[in-house]
Amino acid sequence: MTSILFLCVANSARSQLGEGLARRMFPGFRIQSAGSRPSHVNPHAIEALAEVGVDASAHTSKPVSDIDPASVDLVITLCAEEVCPAFLGKAERLHWPIPDPASEDPALTAEELQARFRIARDEITRRLEALGRERSWIS
Repeated sequence: MTSILFLCVANSARSQLGEGLARRMFPGFRIQSAGSRPSHVNPHAIEALAEVGVDASAHTSKPVSDIDPASVDLVITLCAEEVCPAFLGKAERLHWPIPDPASEDPALTAEELQARFRIARDEITRRLEALGRERSWIS
């Protein structure tokens, strides 16, 4: 069995998108996500996943310290402009710098914010599909 861990800072947006998408794309794999400063799962991430048929309503934001390093084969960090969490383990590492779709900018409308989450979701999907083809996890 292959185990993938998605990491970002808050474990609220990008890593949650990665977890939800990878669970659907790679059934039978152990898929986890975590962050260095976990907060809550962003409702826009839940909505962006629901739009493509992934139910993330039961997802929770978790600290990276809760992850057993021995349970992870591949770590995918998704931080772009911020410092990614460290992961102490022997897992293979990939870095996909994807801008954080979450924003506190009051000038953004709800639709503009949701569009940012769709962009992040679609980019993570594209990268997961390429990874799956490269590793022969999907054809």
